Amino acid sequence: VAALRAAGADVTVALPDYQSWPLTSPSELALDVPDWAAPSLARVGEHPSVGKVAFFSVPGIERPDPYVDEHGQGWPDNTNRFAAFAAAVAAYATTAGFDVVHLNDWHTALAPAFLAPDQPPVLTIHNLGHQGGADHTWADRLPVHRDAYLWGDGINSLAGAIRAAWMVTTVSPTYVAEILTEADGMGLHTRLAERTSDLVGIRNGIDVRTWDPATDEYTPNFSSDQLDGKLAARQELLNHIGWDDSGEPIVAMITRLVEQKGVDLAFQAAQYLEGMRARMVVLGSGDRRLADWARWLHGELPDRFWFYDGYDVPLSHRLFGGSDVLLMPSQFEPCGLAQMQAMAYGTIPVVTAVGGLADTVVDADAFSDGNGFVALSNDESGIVDALHRSLRAVRHAGRRKAIQGRGMDHDWSWAEPAQRYFDVYREVLARK
Repeated sequence: VAALRAAGADVTVALPDYQSWPLTSPSELALDVPDWAAPSLARVGEHPSVGKVAFFSVPGIERPDPYVDEHGQGWPDNTNRFAAFAAAVAAYATTAGFDVVHLNDWHTALAPAFLAPDQPPVLTIHNLGHQGGADHTWADRLPVHRDAYLWGDGINSLAGAIRAAWMVTTVSPTYVAEILTEADGMGLHTRLAERTSDLVGIRNGIDVRTWDPATDEYTPNFSSDQLDGKLAARQELLNHIGWDDSGEPIVAMITRLVEQKGVDLAFQAAQYLEGMRARMVVLGSGDRRLADWARWLHGELPDRFWFYDGYDVPLSHRLFGGSDVLLMPSQFEPCGLAQMQAMAYGTIPVVTAVGGLADTVVDADAFSDGNGFVALSNDESGIVDALHRSLRAVRHAGRRKAIQGRGMDHDWSWAEPAQRYFDVYREVLARK
Protein backbone atom coordinates (compact mmCIF):
# COMPACT_ATOMS: atom_id res chain seq x y z
CA VAL A 1 0.00 0.00 0.00
CA ALA A 2 2.81 2.39 0.84
CA ALA A 3 4.40 1.67 -2.54
CA LEU A 4 1.11 2.31 -4.34
CA ARG A 5 0.82 5.64 -2.60
CA ALA A 6 4.40 6.46 -3.55
CA ALA A 7 3.50 5.63 -7.16
CA GLY A 8 0.74 8.25 -7.03
CA ALA A 9 -2.39 6.34 -6.03
CA ASP A 10 -4.71 7.65 -3.31
CA VAL A 11 -5.46 4.35 -1.55
CA THR A 12 -8.01 3.45 1.10
CA VAL A 13 -7.50 -0.08 2.45
CA ALA A 14 -10.74 -2.00 3.02
CA LEU A 15 -10.66 -4.66 5.76
CA PRO A 16 -13.18 -6.61 7.85
CA ASP A 17 -13.48 -5.13 11.33
CA TYR A 18 -12.22 -8.26 13.07
CA GLN A 19 -10.97 -6.68 16.28
CA SER A 20 -12.33 -3.12 16.37
CA TRP A 21 -8.84 -1.71 15.81
CA PRO A 22 -8.49 1.93 16.90
CA LEU A 23 -8.31 4.68 14.28
CA THR A 24 -7.24 8.31 14.41
CA SER A 25 -10.11 10.75 13.80
CA PRO A 26 -12.56 8.04 12.74
CA SER A 27 -15.88 8.65 11.07
CA GLU A 28 -18.69 6.13 10.87
CA LEU A 29 -21.09 5.49 8.04
CA ALA A 30 -24.11 3.21 7.97
CA LEU A 31 -24.15 1.42 4.62
CA ASP A 32 -27.05 0.68 2.31
CA VAL A 33 -26.77 -3.08 1.84
CA PRO A 34 -29.27 -5.91 1.28
CA ASP A 35 -31.19 -7.10 4.33
CA TRP A 36 -29.14 -10.30 4.58
CA ALA A 37 -25.94 -8.22 4.89
CA ALA A 38 -27.33 -5.72 7.40
CA PRO A 39 -26.56 -4.04 9.65
CA SER A 40 -23.35 -2.84 8.03
CA LEU A 41 -21.09 -0.07 9.25
CA ALA A 42 -17.89 1.45 7.88
CA ARG A 43 -15.34 3.03 10.24
CA VAL A 44 -13.00 5.25 8.26
CA GLY A 45 -9.85 6.92 9.53
CA GLU A 46 -6.05 6.74 9.78
CA HIS A 47 -4.17 3.73 11.13
CA PRO A 48 -0.54 4.27 12.21
CA SER A 49 0.87 1.44 10.06
CA VAL A 50 -1.70 1.21 7.26
CA GLY A 51 -2.64 4.84 6.63
CA LYS A 52 -6.13 5.55 5.35
CA VAL A 53 -8.30 2.55 6.09
CA ALA A 54 -11.97 1.57 6.17
CA PHE A 55 -13.01 -1.18 8.58
CA PHE A 56 -16.29 -2.90 7.83
CA SER A 57 -18.56 -4.40 10.45
CA VAL A 58 -21.04 -6.92 9.07
CA PRO A 59 -22.98 -9.76 10.75
CA GLY A 60 -20.69 -12.45 12.15
CA ILE A 61 -17.42 -11.00 10.84
CA GLU A 62 -15.57 -10.84 14.17
CA ARG A 63 -14.04 -14.22 15.05
CA PRO A 64 -10.97 -15.49 16.98
CA ASP A 65 -9.54 -16.55 13.60
CA PRO A 66 -10.77 -14.91 10.38
CA TYR A 67 -11.23 -18.18 8.48
CA VAL A 68 -11.13 -21.35 10.60
CA ASP A 69 -12.35 -22.67 13.94
CA GLU A 70 -10.25 -24.26 16.68
CA HIS A 71 -10.21 -27.54 14.72
CA GLY A 72 -8.82 -25.91 11.58
CA GLN A 73 -12.13 -26.18 9.74
CA GLY A 74 -13.65 -23.25 7.87
CA TRP A 75 -16.39 -21.43 9.76
CA PRO A 76 -19.70 -22.82 8.42
CA ASP A 77 -21.01 -19.31 7.72
CA ASN A 78 -17.94 -18.06 5.83
CA THR A 79 -20.01 -17.55 2.68
CA ASN A 80 -22.43 -15.29 4.54
CA ARG A 81 -19.67 -13.40 6.32
CA PHE A 82 -17.57 -12.59 3.29
CA ALA A 83 -20.51 -12.03 0.97
CA ALA A 84 -21.76 -9.40 3.44
CA PHE A 85 -18.26 -7.91 3.56
CA ALA A 86 -18.13 -7.75 -0.26
CA ALA A 87 -21.54 -6.08 -0.39
CA ALA A 88 -20.43 -3.56 2.24
CA VAL A 89 -17.23 -2.74 0.34
CA ALA A 90 -19.25 -2.18 -2.84
CA ALA A 91 -21.72 0.06 -1.02
CA TYR A 92 -18.96 2.17 0.48
CA ALA A 93 -17.02 2.35 -2.80
CA THR A 94 -20.13 3.59 -4.59
CA THR A 95 -20.89 6.18 -1.92
CA ALA A 96 -17.28 7.42 -1.79
CA GLY A 97 -16.93 7.42 -5.59
CA PHE A 98 -13.62 5.55 -5.87
CA ASP A 99 -12.15 5.38 -9.37
CA VAL A 100 -11.09 1.72 -9.06
CA VAL A 101 -12.07 -1.04 -6.64
CA HIS A 102 -9.18 -3.51 -6.27
CA LEU A 103 -10.44 -6.89 -5.04
CA ASN A 104 -8.39 -9.79 -3.67
CA ASP A 105 -9.41 -13.45 -3.91
CA TRP A 106 -12.81 -15.03 -3.30
CA HIS A 107 -13.43 -13.14 -0.04
CA THR A 108 -14.23 -9.98 -2.02
CA ALA A 109 -15.17 -11.62 -5.32
CA LEU A 110 -18.91 -10.97 -4.98
CA ALA A 111 -18.36 -7.20 -4.86
CA PRO A 112 -18.78 -6.70 -8.66
CA ALA A 113 -22.37 -7.92 -8.30
CA PHE A 114 -23.11 -4.87 -6.14
CA LEU A 115 -21.01 -2.17 -7.84
CA ALA A 116 -22.32 0.46 -10.24
CA PRO A 117 -21.77 -0.55 -13.90
CA ASP A 118 -19.27 2.26 -14.50
CA GLN A 119 -17.18 1.55 -11.39
CA PRO A 120 -14.33 -0.71 -12.56
CA PRO A 121 -13.25 -3.65 -10.38
CA VAL A 122 -9.77 -5.14 -10.69
CA LEU A 123 -9.37 -8.68 -9.32
CA THR A 124 -6.11 -10.13 -8.00
CA ILE A 125 -5.88 -13.91 -7.63
CA HIS A 126 -3.43 -14.96 -4.94
CA ASN A 127 -4.36 -18.65 -4.89
CA LEU A 128 -6.75 -20.26 -7.36
CA GLY A 129 -7.31 -23.16 -4.99
CA HIS A 130 -9.80 -21.16 -2.90
CA GLN A 131 -12.83 -20.20 -4.99
CA GLY A 132 -15.76 -19.43 -2.69
CA GLY A 133 -18.39 -21.88 -3.89
CA ALA A 134 -21.93 -21.59 -2.52
CA ASP A 135 -25.36 -23.10 -3.15
CA HIS A 136 -27.80 -21.92 -5.85
CA THR A 137 -29.86 -19.73 -3.48
CA TRP A 138 -27.05 -17.17 -3.57
CA ALA A 139 -27.70 -16.42 -7.23
CA ASP A 140 -30.96 -14.70 -6.30
CA ARG A 141 -29.07 -12.33 -3.99
CA LEU A 142 -26.88 -10.92 -6.77
CA PRO A 143 -28.30 -7.77 -8.41
CA VAL A 144 -26.02 -7.85 -11.49
CA HIS A 145 -23.63 -10.28 -13.22
CA ARG A 146 -25.74 -13.18 -11.98
CA ASP A 147 -24.93 -15.37 -14.99
CA ALA A 148 -21.20 -14.82 -14.46
CA TYR A 149 -21.40 -16.38 -11.01
CA LEU A 150 -23.55 -19.42 -11.90
CA TRP A 151 -21.44 -22.57 -11.66
CA GLY A 152 -22.82 -26.09 -11.75
CA ASP A 153 -25.61 -26.39 -9.22
CA GLY A 154 -24.57 -23.23 -7.37
CA ILE A 155 -22.29 -20.25 -7.70
CA ASN A 156 -18.53 -19.80 -7.79
CA SER A 157 -17.46 -16.43 -6.40
CA LEU A 158 -14.02 -16.41 -8.02
CA ALA A 159 -15.30 -17.59 -11.41
CA GLY A 160 -17.87 -14.79 -11.40
CA ALA A 161 -15.33 -12.12 -10.52
CA ILE A 162 -12.94 -13.37 -13.22
CA ARG A 163 -15.65 -12.62 -15.77
CA ALA A 164 -17.01 -9.45 -14.17
CA ALA A 165 -13.73 -7.69 -13.35
CA TRP A 166 -12.37 -5.25 -15.91
CA MET A 167 -8.88 -6.68 -15.48
CA VAL A 168 -7.52 -9.74 -13.64
CA THR A 169 -4.05 -9.99 -12.16
CA THR A 170 -2.12 -12.77 -10.49
CA VAL A 171 0.88 -12.52 -8.19
CA SER A 172 3.56 -13.71 -10.62
CA PRO A 173 3.97 -13.99 -14.41
CA THR A 174 4.59 -17.75 -14.39
CA TYR A 175 1.42 -18.34 -12.36
CA VAL A 176 -0.58 -16.76 -15.20
CA ALA A 177 0.76 -19.32 -17.64
CA GLU A 178 0.15 -22.16 -15.19
CA ILE A 179 -3.48 -21.39 -14.40
CA LEU A 180 -4.38 -21.25 -18.08
CA THR A 181 -3.63 -24.99 -18.27
CA GLU A 182 -6.02 -27.79 -17.37
CA ALA A 183 -3.44 -29.24 -14.99
CA ASP A 184 -3.13 -26.11 -12.84
CA GLY A 185 -6.28 -24.16 -13.63
CA MET A 186 -8.26 -25.95 -10.90
CA GLY A 187 -11.37 -26.04 -13.02
CA LEU A 188 -11.21 -22.36 -14.00
CA HIS A 189 -8.75 -22.53 -16.91
CA THR A 190 -11.47 -22.12 -19.54
CA ARG A 191 -12.98 -19.15 -17.69
CA LEU A 192 -9.54 -17.58 -17.43
CA ALA A 193 -8.89 -18.26 -21.12
CA GLU A 194 -11.80 -15.93 -21.88
CA ARG A 195 -9.80 -13.10 -20.30
CA THR A 196 -6.28 -13.62 -21.66
CA SER A 197 -6.14 -10.08 -23.05
CA ASP A 198 -7.07 -8.71 -19.63
CA LEU A 199 -4.91 -11.08 -17.56
CA VAL A 200 -1.62 -9.78 -16.12
CA GLY A 201 0.99 -11.41 -13.88
CA ILE A 202 2.66 -9.03 -11.42
CA ARG A 203 5.20 -10.45 -9.00
CA ASN A 204 4.61 -9.67 -5.34
CA GLY A 205 7.18 -7.72 -3.37
CA ILE A 206 8.22 -7.89 0.27
CA ASP A 207 8.15 -5.17 2.89
CA VAL A 208 11.82 -4.21 2.90
CA ARG A 209 11.31 -2.10 6.01
CA THR A 210 10.35 -5.20 7.99
CA TRP A 211 12.67 -7.64 6.18
CA ASP A 212 15.99 -5.82 6.28
CA PRO A 213 18.95 -7.57 7.93
CA ALA A 214 20.70 -4.23 8.41
CA THR A 215 17.99 -2.99 10.79
CA ASP A 216 16.18 -6.14 11.97
CA GLU A 217 15.29 -5.91 15.66
CA TYR A 218 15.15 -9.68 16.11
CA THR A 219 18.57 -10.72 14.85
CA PRO A 220 22.14 -9.39 14.70
CA ASN A 221 22.44 -6.91 11.86
CA PHE A 222 24.45 -7.37 8.68
CA SER A 223 24.54 -6.45 5.00
CA SER A 224 25.95 -7.83 1.75
CA ASP A 225 29.09 -5.72 2.35
CA GLN A 226 29.49 -6.82 5.96
CA LEU A 227 28.35 -10.38 6.66
CA ASP A 228 29.89 -10.86 10.11
CA GLY A 229 26.47 -10.31 11.67
CA LYS A 230 25.15 -13.37 9.85
CA LEU A 231 27.65 -15.52 11.76
CA ALA A 232 26.39 -13.97 14.99
CA ALA A 233 22.80 -14.64 13.87
CA ARG A 234 23.74 -18.28 13.29
CA GLN A 235 25.11 -18.56 16.82
CA GLU A 236 21.97 -17.00 18.32
CA LEU A 237 19.82 -19.45 16.37
CA LEU A 238 21.88 -22.43 17.53
CA ASN A 239 21.64 -21.20 21.11
CA HIS A 240 17.86 -20.90 20.78
CA ILE A 241 17.58 -24.45 19.46
CA GLY A 242 20.09 -25.85 21.96
CA TRP A 243 22.55 -27.20 19.42
CA ASP A 244 26.32 -26.96 19.55
CA ASP A 245 27.90 -25.46 16.45
CA SER A 246 29.11 -28.45 14.45
CA GLY A 247 30.01 -26.18 11.54
CA GLU A 248 27.41 -27.92 9.37
CA PRO A 249 25.03 -25.88 7.19
CA ILE A 250 21.54 -25.13 8.51
CA VAL A 251 18.61 -25.72 6.15
CA ALA A 252 15.48 -23.81 7.16
CA MET A 253 11.81 -24.19 6.28
CA ILE A 254 9.30 -21.51 7.27
CA THR A 255 5.97 -22.66 5.95
CA ARG A 256 2.40 -23.72 6.36
CA LEU A 257 2.35 -27.48 6.89
CA VAL A 258 0.22 -28.33 3.86
CA GLU A 259 0.70 -30.55 0.84
CA GLN A 260 0.90 -27.56 -1.50
CA LYS A 261 4.18 -26.48 0.14
CA GLY A 262 5.90 -29.80 -0.61
CA VAL A 263 6.45 -30.44 3.09
CA ASP A 264 6.28 -34.19 2.56
CA LEU A 265 9.17 -33.94 0.06
CA ALA A 266 11.22 -31.96 2.57
CA PHE A 267 10.60 -34.54 5.29
CA GLN A 268 11.55 -37.36 2.91
CA ALA A 269 14.78 -35.50 2.16
CA ALA A 270 15.46 -35.18 5.90
CA GLN A 271 16.46 -38.84 6.02
CA TYR A 272 19.60 -37.87 4.05
CA LEU A 273 20.70 -35.09 6.42
CA GLU A 274 23.47 -37.15 8.00
CA GLY A 275 24.92 -38.05 4.61
CA MET A 276 24.67 -34.42 3.52
CA ARG A 277 26.30 -33.32 6.79
CA ALA A 278 23.55 -30.74 7.29
CA ARG A 279 20.83 -29.85 9.79
CA MET A 280 17.20 -28.87 9.20
CA VAL A 281 15.05 -26.45 11.19
CA VAL A 282 11.30 -26.23 10.50
CA LEU A 283 8.89 -23.52 11.68
CA GLY A 284 5.26 -23.97 10.76
CA SER A 285 1.79 -25.25 11.58
CA GLY A 286 -1.12 -26.79 9.74
CA ASP A 287 -1.88 -30.38 8.73
CA ARG A 288 -1.79 -32.65 11.79
CA ARG A 289 -0.25 -35.54 9.84
CA LEU A 290 2.68 -33.38 8.75
CA ALA A 291 3.10 -31.90 12.23
CA ASP A 292 3.20 -35.42 13.71
CA TRP A 293 5.77 -36.43 11.08
CA ALA A 294 7.91 -33.40 12.01
CA ARG A 295 7.71 -34.29 15.70
CA TRP A 296 8.74 -37.86 14.87
CA LEU A 297 11.75 -36.61 12.90
CA HIS A 298 12.64 -34.32 15.79
CA GLY A 299 12.68 -37.35 18.09
CA GLU A 300 14.55 -39.63 15.68
CA LEU A 301 17.16 -37.04 14.64
CA PRO A 302 17.53 -34.75 17.67
CA ASP A 303 20.91 -33.40 16.54
CA ARG A 304 19.85 -32.87 12.93
CA PHE A 305 16.15 -31.98 12.82
CA TRP A 306 14.33 -29.38 14.93
CA PHE A 307 10.66 -28.44 14.75
CA TYR A 308 8.57 -25.62 16.18
CA ASP A 309 4.83 -26.11 15.77
CA GLY A 310 3.28 -22.67 15.39
CA TYR A 311 3.84 -19.22 13.96
CA ASP A 312 6.51 -17.11 15.63
CA VAL A 313 7.51 -13.80 14.03
CA PRO A 314 10.79 -13.25 15.94
CA LEU A 315 11.84 -16.86 15.28
CA SER A 316 11.12 -16.52 11.56
CA HIS A 317 13.47 -13.53 11.42
CA ARG A 318 16.14 -15.48 13.31
CA LEU A 319 15.77 -18.39 10.90
CA PHE A 320 16.23 -16.18 7.86
CA GLY A 321 19.20 -14.49 9.51
CA GLY A 322 20.97 -17.53 10.93
CA SER A 323 20.35 -20.22 8.32
CA ASP A 324 22.44 -21.04 5.27
CA VAL A 325 19.76 -22.46 2.99
CA LEU A 326 15.98 -22.06 2.71
CA LEU A 327 14.11 -25.10 1.39
CA MET A 328 10.86 -24.34 -0.47
CA PRO A 329 9.79 -27.43 -2.49
CA SER A 330 6.27 -26.25 -3.35
CA GLN A 331 3.94 -28.29 -5.54
CA PHE A 332 2.54 -24.98 -6.74
CA GLU A 333 3.33 -21.47 -5.56
CA PRO A 334 1.44 -18.47 -6.97
CA CYS A 335 4.26 -16.18 -5.80
CA GLY A 336 5.86 -17.03 -2.50
CA LEU A 337 7.50 -14.50 -0.20
CA ALA A 338 9.89 -16.63 1.85
CA GLN A 339 12.34 -17.11 -1.02
CA MET A 340 12.67 -13.33 -1.42
CA GLN A 341 12.92 -12.76 2.33
CA ALA A 342 15.61 -15.45 2.50
CA MET A 343 17.64 -13.88 -0.30
CA ALA A 344 17.43 -10.48 1.40
CA TYR A 345 19.10 -12.16 4.42
CA GLY A 346 21.82 -13.95 2.45
CA THR A 347 20.12 -17.32 2.89
CA ILE A 348 20.27 -19.28 -0.36
CA PRO A 349 16.92 -20.64 -1.59
CA VAL A 350 16.34 -24.15 -2.89
CA VAL A 351 13.03 -24.24 -4.74
CA THR A 352 10.92 -26.02 -7.30
CA ALA A 353 10.34 -24.41 -10.71
CA VAL A 354 6.74 -23.32 -10.12
CA GLY A 355 4.91 -19.99 -10.07
CA GLY A 356 6.71 -17.10 -8.45
CA LEU A 357 9.60 -19.34 -7.43
CA ALA A 358 10.48 -19.72 -11.11
CA ASP A 359 10.25 -15.93 -11.52
CA THR A 360 12.56 -15.06 -8.63
CA VAL A 361 15.14 -17.85 -8.20
CA VAL A 362 17.82 -18.44 -10.85
CA ASP A 363 19.79 -21.69 -10.62
CA ALA A 364 23.43 -20.91 -9.86
CA ASP A 365 24.63 -24.13 -11.48
CA ALA A 366 22.96 -23.22 -14.77
CA PHE A 367 23.43 -19.44 -15.00
CA SER A 368 26.21 -17.05 -14.06
CA ASP A 369 23.74 -14.69 -12.38
CA GLY A 370 22.24 -17.45 -10.23
CA ASN A 371 20.90 -16.55 -6.80
CA GLY A 372 19.75 -20.00 -5.63
CA PHE A 373 19.09 -23.56 -6.74
CA VAL A 374 16.11 -24.96 -8.63
CA ALA A 375 15.14 -28.62 -8.44
CA LEU A 376 15.25 -30.36 -11.81
CA SER A 377 12.18 -32.42 -10.87
CA ASN A 378 9.41 -31.90 -8.36
CA ASP A 379 9.99 -35.10 -6.41
CA GLU A 380 12.25 -36.52 -3.71
CA SER A 381 15.24 -37.09 -5.98
CA GLY A 382 14.96 -33.59 -7.44
CA ILE A 383 14.82 -31.99 -4.01
CA VAL A 384 17.72 -34.03 -2.65
CA ASP A 385 19.83 -33.20 -5.71
CA ALA A 386 19.11 -29.47 -5.41
CA LEU A 387 19.94 -29.57 -1.69
CA HIS A 388 23.22 -31.33 -2.40
CA ARG A 389 24.14 -28.70 -4.98
CA SER A 390 23.27 -25.83 -2.63
CA LEU A 391 25.34 -27.32 0.19
CA ARG A 392 28.37 -27.66 -2.09
CA ALA A 393 28.04 -23.96 -2.88
CA VAL A 394 27.64 -23.04 0.79
CA ARG A 395 30.89 -24.84 1.63
CA HIS A 396 32.79 -22.90 -1.05
CA ALA A 397 33.32 -19.49 0.58
CA GLY A 398 33.84 -17.48 -2.59
CA ARG A 399 30.94 -19.01 -4.48
CA ARG A 400 28.65 -18.72 -1.49
CA LYS A 401 29.39 -15.02 -1.09
CA ALA A 402 28.76 -14.36 -4.79
CA ILE A 403 25.38 -16.11 -4.70
CA GLN A 404 24.44 -14.35 -1.48
CA GLY A 405 25.37 -10.98 -2.92
CA ARG A 406 23.17 -11.41 -5.98
CA GLY A 407 20.19 -12.18 -3.75
CA MET A 408 20.87 -9.49 -1.16
CA ASP A 409 21.53 -6.69 -3.63
CA HIS A 410 18.41 -7.28 -5.72
CA ASP A 411 15.41 -4.98 -5.18
CA TRP A 412 12.67 -7.26 -3.80
CA SER A 413 10.56 -4.31 -2.68
CA TRP A 414 7.07 -3.36 -3.83
CA ALA A 415 8.33 -0.34 -5.81
CA GLU A 416 8.28 -1.92 -9.28
CA PRO A 417 5.21 -4.16 -8.72
CA ALA A 418 3.27 -1.17 -7.34
CA GLN A 419 4.05 0.83 -10.47
CA ARG A 420 2.70 -2.03 -12.58
CA TYR A 421 -0.52 -2.08 -10.54
CA PHE A 422 -0.78 1.66 -11.01
CA ASP A 423 -0.50 1.06 -14.76
CA VAL A 424 -3.39 -1.43 -14.50
CA TYR A 425 -5.51 1.21 -12.78
CA ARG A 426 -4.74 3.71 -15.52
CA GLU A 427 -5.67 1.11 -18.14
CA VAL A 428 -9.12 0.46 -16.67
CA LEU A 429 -9.73 4.18 -16.20
CA ALA A 430 -8.84 4.74 -19.86
CA ARG A 431 -11.44 2.14 -20.79
CA LYS A 432 -13.99 3.88 -18.57
